[in-house]
Amino acid sequence: MSYAIVAISNGGGAPEQAYRKLQSAGACPENPYAEMFKFEVPSLTVGTLDSLMTLGDELGKTDQIVESVVRKIERTGIELLGRKGGDLTVGGVPAPRYVQQFAWDYAKYPNRRPLTELVSLIAGGVTAVDEELKQLSQSYADKEQALEEMKRKKGGNLLVADLNDVLTEEVMNTVQVYDTEYLKTLFIAIPKSAKENFEGSIYELGNDLVGFGGPDWSRDPSKLGEPVKFGSMVDRHKERGSPVVPGSLHKVVEDNDSILYAVTILRSQYESGYYEGDTFQPGTKVDIEEEFGKECRSKHYVVRDFKYDPSQASKSAMALEQLQVEVEGMRSGLMRWCKTHFGEAFVAWMHVKVIRVFVESVLRYGLPVDFTAVLYKVNKEIELMRALDKNLGAGTVEEEVIDDEGGEEYHDFVLVKFEV
Repeated sequence: MSYAIVAISNGGGAPEQAYRKLQSAGACPENPYAEMFKFEVPSLTVGTLDSLMTLGDELGKTDQIVESVVRKIERTGIELLGRKGGDLTVGGVPAPRYVQQFAWDYAKYPNRRPLTELVSLIAGGVTAVDEELKQLSQSYADKEQALEEMKRKKGGNLLVADLNDVLTEEVMNTVQVYDTEYLKTLFIAIPKSAKENFEGSIYELGNDLVGFGGPDWSRDPSKLGEPVKFGSMVDRHKERGSPVVPGSLHKVVEDNDSILYAVTILRSQYESGYYEGDTFQPGTKVDIEEEFGKECRSKHYVVRDFKYDPSQASKSAMALEQLQVEVEGMRSGLMRWCKTHFGEAFVAWMHVKVIRVFVESVLRYGLPVDFTAVLYKVNKEIELMRALDKNLGAGTVEEEVIDDEGGEEYHDFVLVKFEV
């Protein structure tokens, strides 16, 4: 819904004359381009001409900032309430009615305070509202994202689902699980399309990760009984292979899209220590599990970080229900916040517009303050602007004039347009 606040000088005459002139210019049977309402602009503290000019430059930016906060609250309300988000009110009435019945709030914004203080007061209040909205929206978004992630895991395939929700005690009794210093049973989920390749190559996966070299008299029996090389004298990595324990592959369960396997690997390997002169350098343990996980990811196999807990399924269900309650509570709280603070921000926005009209009118028409402002509810914007230019301007203007420097419309009257 489009509105325009228009102000003209009284020219020393009665305000009623200016009012009738504004009415006949764009809201009469001859020019039925808008519906017109009286618009109260209070007597504000003028200050110095320099301060008014500076303020005039800043008010446009302040207007945009305050409007952006109003729009953010409005969008949030629509996202939460759907079509009912458009029912956000200002002081218990719809925003258009508030605009059409606007009255200055003298208690909240005393008109005797300097204009710069009034603008700072309004901007500060709206900035605080904006910051609070950001925090509430981010908290709600984070909680909602956590809920969606939990739902995704609960309802997804074996690549993402919580395995404690999928694997029953009966299924787990068929799986031999190792979790020792050197052996670890991993659960690997793959797409069904990768089944043949996975089963055919699993025992060669990561075949350069484990060193199997060492003394082997079976290859040269003649050296049987001779001193055995050990520690750094043995090339442990002369022969390499996969950490997957032969024969350990076991298909656990499958669904429409994916298959879950259990496979046992050598999780770590000890590298012998050695002497440097008289100083012994301790051996180190090499983490093979992590490197094997990287090999799986390179093949698009998903190693599931999983430890079976029979009670976890019920815990997950309770956690999901609790998270749903929390999200709904935050949603309701944010809805109430939007309903409360939309009106606050909208009131601030309209007061900024009134101050703009006052400052621009004083700068245009001079002192003493002597102008009349009205509000047009616009039906046909182009026709209204042409009619106002013709009736309130020099009388020869056919099109709106564009200011070459600022790129803004210029008219022979004060004009502030906005949408509600």
